[in-house]
Amino acid sequence: MERVMRDFFLFLSKNKPMTKVAKQYGLRFGAARFVAGETVEQAVESIKALNKEGLCVTLDCLGEFIDNEQEAEEMTELCIEAVRAIGVYELDSQLSLKLTSMGLDLSESVVLENMRRIMDVAVENNVFVTIDMEDYERCQKTLDVFTQLKSEYENIGTVIQAYLYRTEGDIEALNAFSPNLRLVKGAYKESPEVAFPEKKDVDENFKKIIKMHLLNGNYTAIATHDDQIINYTKELVKEHNIPSDQFEFQMLYGICAERQHELHREGYKMRVYMPFGTDWYGYFMRRLAERPANVAFVAKGIINK
Repeated sequence: MERVMRDFFLFLSKNKPMTKVAKQYGLRFGAARFVAGETVEQAVESIKALNKEGLCVTLDCLGEFIDNEQEAEEMTELCIEAVRAIGVYELDSQLSLKLTSMGLDLSESVVLENMRRIMDVAVENNVFVTIDMEDYERCQKTLDVFTQLKSEYENIGTVIQAYLYRTEGDIEALNAFSPNLRLVKGAYKESPEVAFPEKKDVDENFKKIIKMHLLNGNYTAIATHDDQIINYTKELVKEHNIPSDQFEFQMLYGICAERQHELHREGYKMRVYMPFGTDWYGYFMRRLAERPANVAFVAKGIINK
């Protein structure tokens, strides 16, 4: 039943008509738990609150699968506004974004032009930018754009997904760039031809790439709510004397908040992935797909309205 629900919500996450409806009606039916508002101003207040509690943030400009250059331009301007706000308010925050919202599906020239505009402002404001990874179809395109931009800018990283068979090879290939990588399990529905279908295999591959990237001497963000993976990382860094400034843990806004504070109290760098914006639908559906408890939370919210 859990797998059926996961597949159902992942299917809904790619439904473009539903995305447009969701934009019209705003953050209702529980989505506000996982999304820190629709404007930069609202996001800034949420970042300030987490920073006050000792937590770092990466602010995610929600948006994906745009259809034209005007939408890509609008998303670019939103990202630039967010970067400038981080700089002006001196927030302990990075920026995350998806290349499809910058025009990846339109052309390489469009996405690179928009990304360079964002990166130039990010350099001015000393803000680190992470390119989120999307579905398998866009994996290589994303890595191609990342490696091009990494040759031009230092303050940029990307995401590698443990559930893909190709991931170990990607870690090896990217090592030449000494990259700052966020390592995740992966949240899209993929074919067994390209991704491990079983959770235990994903978990083992996750551990393998965490070890590979850390022992390569590169900065590693371990993005997970899985205590098994967290404890594995703690033991690994202790065994190999890996310094605390070479890695951090990351978790999603609105999920496992107490665990986030616990890791901070233990002395680990803890960064919260905080989405904002009007294009929240796809992200929200993937959060529901990940954990049945999230579905129960939303259902309770609807009943109480």
